[in-house]
Amino acid sequence: MTTRARDTLPTHDVLNQPPERGDIDLWTSDPVLQGCVNRAKGRVDPLAAYGRALGTAQTQEAARDANRNAPELRLFDTGGRRLDEVRFHPAYHQLILLSQSAGYAALPWDSQPGGHATHAAMVYMASQIEPGHCCPLTMTYAAVPVLKADANIAQRWVPKLTAHTYDPAIQPIAQKHGATLGMAMTEKQGGSDIRANTTTAVRDGDQWRLRGHKWFCSAPMSDGFLTLAQAPGGLTCFLVPRWLEGERNAIHLMRLKDKLGNRANASAEIEYHDALAYQLGDEGAGIRTILEMVHHTRLDTAMAPAGLMRAALSSAHHWVCHRSAFQRRLIDQPLMCAVLSDLILDWEGALTLGMRVAQAFDGQTPENRAFARISVALAKFLNNKRCPVVVVEAMEVLGGMGYVEDTPLPLLYREAPLNGIWEGSGNVICLDILRTLAREPLASEVLQAELEIARGTDRAYDAALQAYRAQWPGLPSEPEARWFAERTALLLTASLLLRNAPSAVADGFIATRLTGDNGRVPGSVRGLDTDALLARLG
Repeated sequence: MTTRARDTLPTHDVLNQPPERGDIDLWTSDPVLQGCVNRAKGRVDPLAAYGRALGTAQTQEAARDANRNAPELRLFDTGGRRLDEVRFHPAYHQLILLSQSAGYAALPWDSQPGGHATHAAMVYMASQIEPGHCCPLTMTYAAVPVLKADANIAQRWVPKLTAHTYDPAIQPIAQKHGATLGMAMTEKQGGSDIRANTTTAVRDGDQWRLRGHKWFCSAPMSDGFLTLAQAPGGLTCFLVPRWLEGERNAIHLMRLKDKLGNRANASAEIEYHDALAYQLGDEGAGIRTILEMVHHTRLDTAMAPAGLMRAALSSAHHWVCHRSAFQRRLIDQPLMCAVLSDLILDWEGALTLGMRVAQAFDGQTPENRAFARISVALAKFLNNKRCPVVVVEAMEVLGGMGYVEDTPLPLLYREAPLNGIWEGSGNVICLDILRTLAREPLASEVLQAELEIARGTDRAYDAALQAYRAQWPGLPSEPEARWFAERTALLLTASLLLRNAPSAVADGFIATRLTGDNGRVPGSVRGLDTDALLARLG
């Protein structure tokens, strides 16, 4: 039994302050998530257990510890020998163990139905508590199909990556119970233009030696990295193990990035000094090989913003239900209800769209694969453009306390832009959408079919779809790529909500996102069923 904190103090009584939230069951408290998982045929039992464990007050405290105690770079030991290690607070390891034990990286690859949908729901819930530890686990999940390009490498590495455990020991892969995998592609001169990479690969027997500098390496304590380097036959994908038998691979950590957010996780600049590497895929086919990993990480970058929005709105809702101003509870004030209801539409739309994408990842048909390719880019673009808006408005709901680290809002605010930048910023994603639709007729067909399913159920939706097709009978010019991507993603979200959400949600989304009868800032709307929308928060 917890002893209650003192609320009678020498100078005043503590009044009009929300109670501590305590344990929060992230699964049972989120009926919208439950509905999305059921439609996507995800696995309820592991999600229920994971949501319960993630939301405990103890795990929430570990998340705060992991963020307040930044990773430390340890380049040398006391004798001057190179270590090239990053030391983390124990809470960081605790969080990774919790998520890996739940199957965060493993479930999509165990041949059971609904694995990617279950994984996506885990990303959504984990992002509500501590997003930083998701980075190495997301890359571990996404690396599995790339490693299968080489049967020998897959045999050694995939069982360790998909183990329901976490082993941070500094040991070669053969001696580990579980492993994580990172990625190091970006170089100073190229950024997203990875064809401009200059890291070189020279053959050394059956292996290769890499030499060069990587400007961004997320999770540098991973057990290996997928990386790109210029081989004689062109840009090629390699697996670079972190630890070798009896020695450390020649990977030098140059410095840790001083990032805005994602503080629990380390990101580094690294150099390869003739580091040992194994070829993955054909020589010269590096981009095609590693794009399989990028494709899967995009699923997570589409789901994480929905989780951040949910966490921000949940905190704001708790505040307004227990806080009064001008003789009325905040939750009873119509303008506050209008703002929160408008934001709820962004969150539920993002979650619904993201989980539909995850369902396509689980599909095995050419149509499923084509829809996954185009829809994941649309979801990543739209969800990440809405996330910072939702988080900052939720922060404002709490007033000055929203700007104070005692609440979750500053962490969420720092995290909100990240997923829109990682694995392709907005312009890159929009151009990729145009390329996919131009080069893959099936992707265009399945997208249009998904939009068509909802036609005839709502006149405003039908009018918006007709106007969209009249405006872009073909693909737009490049300057209109963002406009086209936004409109396409909004229509896809509206189609899904019309088929799966209550009328208050679907009608409200269409009225405020697809018609022009509203303002440009959250809450500048009319006609929303605020009671029904607020009930969606659980």
